[in-house]
Amino acid sequence: QVQLVESGGGLVQPGGSQRLSCAASGNIFMIYSMGWYRQAPGKQRELVATMRYGGGTNYTDSVKGRFTISRDNAKNTVYLQMDSLKPEDTAVYYCYADLIKSPVDRGMEYWGKGTLVTVSS
Repeated sequence: QVQLVESGGGLVQPGGSQRLSCAASGNIFMIYSMGWYRQAPGKQRELVATMRYGGGTNYTDSVKGRFTISRDNAKNTVYLQMDSLKPEDTAVYYCYADLIKSPVDRGMEYWGKGTLVTVSS
């Protein structure tokens, strides 16, 4: 059983900062990639940022220069530092992990339940 638990959401003013964390636990051999998606009201879920085991990253254009993703592989934890937040960043942020449970396992994606980030004055 694998669980991903996010933390760090809440209300923040425009221009402010917030840090999200996501810890994966359970039967995990290796996490290939880990990252964040978000879903705003009435919109489709979109990729925010991902980070591969070796450190390579991808960001959606709208957050480049404002958000920073990082990982602690020893703790199976991923972080999202969000700076210069805008009202349009308001969304439920979901953590995901693409992982294997053993050396011969096929990779599977696991998701957290999401944490709400509201950017408003």
